[in-house]
Amino acid sequence: MSLEDEIVSIALELAPDQVTIVPENRREVTTEGGLDCLKYSRRLREVAGRFRSAGITVSAFIDPDTAQIKAAAGAGCPAIEIHTGRYANALRPPDGSEPDTGAADREIKAIEESRLFAQDLDLVVHAGHGLDYRNTARLAAIKGFEEFNIGHSIISRAVFVGLRQAVEEMNRLLQ
Repeated sequence: MSLEDEIVSIALELAPDQVTIVPENRREVTTEGGLDCLKYSRRLREVAGRFRSAGITVSAFIDPDTAQIKAAAGAGCPAIEIHTGRYANALRPPDGSEPDTGAADREIKAIEESRLFAQDLDLVVHAGHGLDYRNTARLAAIKGFEEFNIGHSIISRAVFVGLRQAVEEMNRLLQ
């Protein structure tokens, strides 16, 4: 969800267990990068405080960057979700070009280092964006993630094999 007042009010009214704050750009079909917690630190701190007061866990969807992790923690987010889109795009470039395994390796390293840094700050660490049946196992091999967000891929697969089988297949990859 965004930091917009109207969306925050709706979320507070619905009172979910958790919210994940993401950047929103009206022209994006989906979020294409992490929230700039440095730029929006004041607003993020205010919104995170409102959610914490309501008993709602707050996660910030951020790029694998230590400055962003520190800013999210400083704003009062007890959890982060590391944006894995660059890793996913390196393995399956949106333009159809050949996979760049070197770039994927660099992104995995950045994701793993970010996870370690965040855990040193006592943050709960999630990961997601662009994850699918071909690229998730490598991330799942990295210990310490509490959650992977893979909904789009699972639901897309379910169209062909049913939801139960799609979830079972992904669970096998995660183990």
